[in-house]
Amino acid sequence: MNEPAIQVRDAARAWERKETLDEPSRWITRPRWYLWDGGFLLLGRSAGVVPPHAHHAIQIVIAIEGDLLVSGEHEEWQSGRGLIVMPDVTHRFNANGALGAMLFVDPESVEGAWLRTAVAREITLIPETRCVAAAAQLRAFLERPLEAMEIGSLIRFCVDTLCAGAPPARHLDERVTRVLDQIRGSNDLRISLETAAASAFLSPSRFQHLFKQQVGLPFRRYMLWRKLTRAMLAIGRERTVTAAAQLSDFADAAHLTRTFSQMFGITPSALMQGDLYVISSPFELDEQAA
Repeated sequence: MNEPAIQVRDAARAWERKETLDEPSRWITRPRWYLWDGGFLLLGRSAGVVPPHAHHAIQIVIAIEGDLLVSGEHEEWQSGRGLIVMPDVTHRFNANGALGAMLFVDPESVEGAWLRTAVAREITLIPETRCVAAAAQLRAFLERPLEAMEIGSLIRFCVDTLCAGAPPARHLDERVTRVLDQIRGSNDLRISLETAAASAFLSPSRFQHLFKQQVGLPFRRYMLWRKLTRAMLAIGRERTVTAAAQLSDFADAAHLTRTFSQMFGITPSALMQGDLYVISSPFELDEQAA
């Protein structure tokens, strides 16, 4: 190919890339969501930008085909086969047309604690060699589901391949763990700061300080996150945003939609465009003995 032709080709690719980085996110294939209380696995192909957002889950994305794009709120785009975003970090994302898997892991789970000890940066690109095994198992699940790993085992396998060393010993204060257990086991998420503090045998101010130190979020912000993850399950079961808002104690569908957009960068309607499956949580709360 002569030099002018190469220049034209490179210019065309640069223009296509700019278009991809400017356009809003859209599905290229019908996505599949596997939802549980505290996280999800998303499988599908998409392109376009998911605008800046922050959520409490650890986000893992692995490309089965192609490369992904990610950046901090005011940073340049980075490209790679896989990525990990730590909890409560504002970021943008672009699947860049890749077929991939997005996995949300509860930071307070054993696997979440393990990931946090294995990853030092807020946003980390995963070396391609570390993605190969997980990508192969994800492809097998998509193409040959009857021969592939069971969904819970697949999710744990994908997380374990990105961790290093032995799982960490228990790191959460037992009083915070007790409250987190109560939240997960309750159908009613209208748990006040005062009620939670009493369960931990602490004053509200002391509990608030301890909770933020241990979990990384103020208690009320954490409860909003739990309500949102509960709403995702309700969307999976009820298939309407209005019903999900009522079941997860949001004021109305508009309140749920605003919160959903702030934390995920997309609206609930994007979730409802796919196939939704509610599964048991593949992870356990970090209750290892110290």
